[in-house]
Amino acid sequence: MPARTEPVTLGILRMPAREPAGPVNVIAFDTLKFARKLRENAHLTPEQAEGMADAMSEVFASGIPTKTDVADVRHDIEAFRVTTQADIVAVRHDIDALRLSTKADIATAKSDIIKWMFGMIGFQTVAILGAVVALVRSLH
Repeated sequence: MPARTEPVTLGILRMPAREPAGPVNVIAFDTLKFARKLRENAHLTPEQAEGMADAMSEVFASGIPTKTDVADVRHDIEAFRVTTQADIVAVRHDIDALRLSTKADIATAKSDIIKWMFGMIGFQTVAILGAVVALVRSLH
């Protein structure tokens, strides 16, 4: 597996670049034999057969992941899974805290509304009584 020289982005996660864990396995690949088989059996043109043989050769030359590489990837996936689970727990805690805060804010708003309502009712009562007293005095 060739060494990555730049970080890889997976969705919102960034994996740091790392060197391969051990020697890279390379498979010997006979491009001439492969191209000949493609020409004979698949009836491809020589250009097509050679192009496919070159492409396959590049794939094999790029290296085959070792068991250590696979284990490293599994370890990285497990680390991301654990981190994600911890993040989910933290987000749930934040949601619960916001829910409680919102309930407290609603209760405070209700009590403020009730205070204002009784205050307005009291003011209207005083205003109406004042108007009635003024009307009664003006009639006498």
